[in-house]
Amino acid sequence: MNGIELNRPDRLKGIYAIWWREFKVFFREKPRIISTVLSPLIWLVAFGAGLGPSVTIEGVGYQQFIFAGILVQTFLFSSLFYGAYLVWDRKIDVLKAVLVSPLNRSSIFFGKVLGGITISLFESTIILIAGYFIGLSYSPFVFLEALLLVALASAGFCALGLTVGSFMESPEGFQLLSTLVLFPLFFLSGALFPVNNLEGPLAMLASINPVTYIVDLFRGALIGVTYIDMNLNLIALAVFVIAANFVGVKAFERMKP
Repeated sequence: MNGIELNRPDRLKGIYAIWWREFKVFFREKPRIISTVLSPLIWLVAFGAGLGPSVTIEGVGYQQFIFAGILVQTFLFSSLFYGAYLVWDRKIDVLKAVLVSPLNRSSIFFGKVLGGITISLFESTIILIAGYFIGLSYSPFVFLEALLLVALASAGFCALGLTVGSFMESPEGFQLLSTLVLFPLFFLSGALFPVNNLEGPLAMLASINPVTYIVDLFRGALIGVTYIDMNLNLIALAVFVIAANFVGVKAFERMKP
């Protein structure tokens, strides 16, 4: 804080500056944009088109069934790996320059989370538009509802990614740890199959996996297929977002420059 206490308008300007920096960095990196959009589309085509003609679940084609899971995968992966850029900022001393500014660490944290949410909304908008080309027909209201859910869920995943990044010293270490967390979260969420197919320990792990409830929430909103009560899905999402951001702020406050 450098002994300087910023008033609320100045803090908001600081949060905006952090958000704007994250926004500009993302749109400067064209390969990053291409990879974050193409990767889920490849999953959708490879899995959906490959199995689609021969598999129907709950009366819908497989490609339509997994669409919600692929949408969640889009911002789940980018949001968690968003924390890797925090590690890079530390390595090139950008983070140190930001942390010694009068802006407090919680404001810096939320500025970065807002940057991650904006990136997730951009990526998810493209995937949602692609949904029309695979036979999904949702109204503009449902489209906007899905984007609202993306904003909420990515706020939790970005906070989780930044929490991991605040403890890591190298991008390689971050990538290894994120991969160990990321793929179990995704594959045990019911993104690619009905979650009620799981039994025993796997079913228990799925029940404590926040991505399970988020995937089910999106699937219910987009195609009307759910395996969990929608109110429980919303509660799980709210608890996850609040808890992830609370832990993230605390981790940021203790983070070494």
